[in-house]
Amino acid sequence: MKFKCDKCSKPATIHLTEIIDGEKIEKHLCQDCAATEGITVKAEVPISQLLEDFILQTGIEATADAAEATCEVCGMKFSEFRNAGLLGCPNDYDAFEKGLLPLVERAQEGATQHIGKVPHNADDAQKRQTAMLRLQAELKGAITAENYERAAVLRDQIKELENA
Repeated sequence: MKFKCDKCSKPATIHLTEIIDGEKIEKHLCQDCAATEGITVKAEVPISQLLEDFILQTGIEATADAAEATCEVCGMKFSEFRNAGLLGCPNDYDAFEKGLLPLVERAQEGATQHIGKVPHNADDAQKRQTAMLRLQAELKGAITAENYERAAVLRDQIKELENA
């Protein structure tokens, strides 16, 4: 089915769907009317360019040291990682720490330590530490969401773990 522009009678080349207050609103616009509304679309942009634009838009740029870093194990350079988006070996996490840390923080909402599941054979101290990290992350989220009642409960749980 071919759509016509909602603003004029030209064929629509841009199709948007917005959900506002639970109501689905569809827009069909030609290139000119989309530009008038401030909607710009780049045609046929290579994926490498999209990834590069994303990294630059998020304000994440490696320092000069990180850009020149090279892994001793696999020989990969940080600039190669930035172009390909894939690491060469597990040692790259250490070799490119300066450049990777901001990316990990951004992707994990500030978290740089694993706070997921604990191995079954972990000792009590490790389980307590993992629980503390999980509660602290949840506390941070509750404060950000201004859910102070939940934050108070989490604070008390953290104090209990600290005293145990």
